[in-house]
Parts: sequence; C-alpha cells; structure tokens
Amino acid sequence: MPSDPFKELTSLLDNRMKNQAAQAVSGTPSELGVVTSTGLKLDSFKHEIRDYLVADWLVKLHFPARSIIVTSTSPVDAQGNELPGAVTSPFLTRYNIDEIDQVRLELKVGLKPGDRVLAVPVNGGQDAVIICKVVS
Repeated sequence: MPSDPFKELTSLLDNRMKNQAAQAVSGTPSELGVVTSTGLKLDSFKHEIRDYLVADWLVKLHFPARSIIVTSTSPVDAQGNELPGAVTSPFLTRYNIDEIDQVRLELKVGLKPGDRVLAVPVNGGQDAVIICKVVS
C-alpha cells in the first residue's frame, strides 16, 4: 500500500509546530560571556560582539527600619541652600530610613575587561544585552 502524502505532510507540520512551541515556552536563552577590552565574547559564539547593550535598572530599595543621627550646621531649603537668618550652630538631626524610591542601578560603569557576565542574545543573535555580572 503506498504511503499517504497528506499523512507525511501532517506529521512534518506537527513536528515543526512542536519544536516552535518548545522554543517559545523555554523562554529567551541566556548565555555566559566575558567582557573584553573592546567588546563582549559569549562562550558559545566565536566572534566578539563589539556593540553590546547593558541593562539599566530603576528600582525601589527597601531597608530594615533604622534611624541615623547626623550633625547639621544650619537648616537648608529643598535645594540645599542655607536659610537666611537661621541659627548656624551645630545641632543634631535624626533621619528615619526604610525605603528609597527611583534608585538607578547602572551596571555598565562597573564592568571591566575579564568580568564574567550573563547576556541575552537579541535581534536574531545580532546583538546581546548584558543582564548582570556573574561572580563565584
């Protein structure tokens, strides 16, 4: 009995769709690499990527509730300018700290050649985004 061409085509399409679905579900692959003096070298890619991107994070920091006491020499306005006619002798001020909003983590300035990093290839592997520095 001859094979059914539609059955073979259906089987081929089914296998391709399963592979595509598996890739979509597995998420974006990330790779280890090393920062070089002129770019980024991913462990699984033989060429150096000269124009790489670096993630920049804007976060809110939460601290354990605490207070710090500082010595002030004079009261200031919101811009840090001394208030005219204010008492200028030293006095103690307490600051209560528990969170700071809108803190920017700038990873790029801390990277140097030889640093191990975790990167995500994007744009079909044409570019890479460094997500974080990896340490042991």
